Amino acid sequence: MIKDFDLQAHPEGGFYKETYRSAEMIPQSALPARFSGSRLFSTAIYFLLPQNNFSAFHRIQSDECWHFYEGDTLLVHVLDAEKGYTLLKLGRNAQAGEVYQAVVPAGSWFASETTGSYSFVGCTVAPGFDFADFELASANGLTAQYPEHQQLIQRLCR
Repeated sequence: MIKDFDLQAHPEGGFYKETYRSAEMIPQSALPARFSGSRLFSTAIYFLLPQNNFSAFHRIQSDECWHFYEGDTLLVHVLDAEKGYTLLKLGRNAQAGEVYQAVVPAGSWFASETTGSYSFVGCTVAPGFDFADFELASANGLTAQYPEHQQLIQRLCR
């Protein structure tokens, strides 16, 4: 799949390819103060997470909608100051609480892992993704915020 979809390594883990960048921009003056500049209306990527790999805890400044395509269930672990811990399960088995789409709210810390050999998903971000808005978590810093999730954080940070 990496070759077929021309995927490249992502800094958080896994592999990705940008598939969409909107042609229009939102000016910085129309965005919340957390954005350091203008942003595209929306962006989208393919994201592949193979077995024995994980997407490390990170956060961005936009909402991120995840879409399940194929493979095994993807677990998305979300840590949010207001809601605490949430587990999103992307997959085909609705009876097991799995969904085809789920949203990680802007500013939430999140990490993901496959339950099998691979998970192939998509991510749509609005306002559009910009690496200026991307922050990888420090295991020690995140553990200080969420000490009850220390084992999960230690396992899913780089």
